[in-house]
Amino acid sequence: MVKESIPKEGQNVQIQSYKHNGKIHRIWSETTILKGTNHVIIGGNNRTLVTESDGRTWVTREPAIVYFHAEYWFNVICMFREDGVYYYCNLSSPFVCDNEAIKYIDYDLDIKVYPNGKYHLLDEDEYQQHMKQMNYPKEIDLILRRNVDILQQWIERKKGPFAPDFIKVWQERFHFQKRISED
Repeated sequence: MVKESIPKEGQNVQIQSYKHNGKIHRIWSETTILKGTNHVIIGGNNRTLVTESDGRTWVTREPAIVYFHAEYWFNVICMFREDGVYYYCNLSSPFVCDNEAIKYIDYDLDIKVYPNGKYHLLDEDEYQQHMKQMNYPKEIDLILRRNVDILQQWIERKKGPFAPDFIKVWQERFHFQKRISED
């Protein structure tokens, strides 16, 4: 049983991604919390160490805002690059928090959104393979398919983390939070 422990604004936390079988998938070493409630967590990171399940490590290349919601089966990473904002959306379980990290189960399907608003559903083959290997229940498949539809609607309607104001507000807040922590 995971004890809920919502991180506080300014706190640095890990993000831990798991697979359906309970095995660790990926760990982001540090994300600065910009907003933390029972429903939504928004964080920011830049040049963060990421550890893969096989022990390989890499460092993120650009500043990013991460968005987690307790009611939806996806999370969104907004990456700031020279040519605009890219979004990487993970179809996943809703987040849970404990004193160790923000945690979720990654369900393989991803949507990549480009600065021009075009988007693509990725990794359907990986999803089908893992659904068989890990015996995803039919209910999970239905929930994920429904959340793909919700996510596509959000993208098309520029809702939630896809709204231009969202990006502006949270990018400024992340830069402000970084300046505070450096002082």
